[in-house]
Amino acid sequence: MRTYLDCYPCFLRQALSAARMVTDDEAAHQAVVTETLALLQALPSGTTPPEIAFEVHRLVRERLGDSDPYATVKAESTREALALYPRLTALVAESEDPLDAAIRVSIAGNIIDFGVSDDVPDLWATVERIMSATLAIDDRAGLRSALAAADRVLFLADNAGETVFDRVLLEKLKLPVLYAVKGGPILNDATREDALAAGLGTCATIVDNGSRAPGTVLDLCSPEFRDTFNNAPLVIAKGQANYETLSEAGPRVFCLLQAKCPVIADDMPAPVGSAVVFQGTLR
Repeated sequence: MRTYLDCYPCFLRQALSAARMVTDDEAAHQAVVTETLALLQALPSGTTPPEIAFEVHRLVRERLGDSDPYATVKAESTREALALYPRLTALVAESEDPLDAAIRVSIAGNIIDFGVSDDVPDLWATVERIMSATLAIDDRAGLRSALAAADRVLFLADNAGETVFDRVLLEKLKLPVLYAVKGGPILNDATREDALAAGLGTCATIVDNGSRAPGTVLDLCSPEFRDTFNNAPLVIAKGQANYETLSEAGPRVFCLLQAKCPVIADDMPAPVGSAVVFQGTLR
């Protein structure tokens, strides 16, 4: 997905928010914002939103000397989600269509996104909303067919805490799953440590993509992960950044997300706040 002008204020907000998580020093905040503005002006045209976010958050980490500004909020998100885990599994078990319910639970978890907002809405209220929602883009039939035909799944994680909601879905899949996390901290995206804290080691093999970039920027991923991606018969990609990077990666890719950002919602198109199961296209 291309970068829209509306993306630039969001990158500034992210940089300032991350800086405030690290320090109360307003001079440091101003320096981060000033340097981010210069970075945004210097980036070449055609740079995608995840690539820009990668550079912005690298600047913040290096400027403030903190390798993971979001560590505290990631741990809190995981704890809050784990507190709901028994209710989530019961909800799926009691559903007339457990697979559909588990897909919806996973989508509901996508509300945990500090790239979009510093506030996370009530998690259980979000679950209830998504469970009864009409999907704005509904490629569930294609996903079911792909699951029936595949011998394994590559599942691309998004955010810490959301990982617990993904776990509910993975526990309903009857296939071996590789659960791919980031190679290092970026925003509140899940790393191996976050996935293990959410219990994903009990239902999937956890791998990392060798990159800190949001989404899945294949050119920035490790050669080993690129081979894994290219050979996967089915890819389930969570969240907006994975939609940004993989929506045109072909029909074996299914993006599960909530369209929280107006820019991404317009790109789909889908209403802001809607739930989506999107089967990828080819460029």
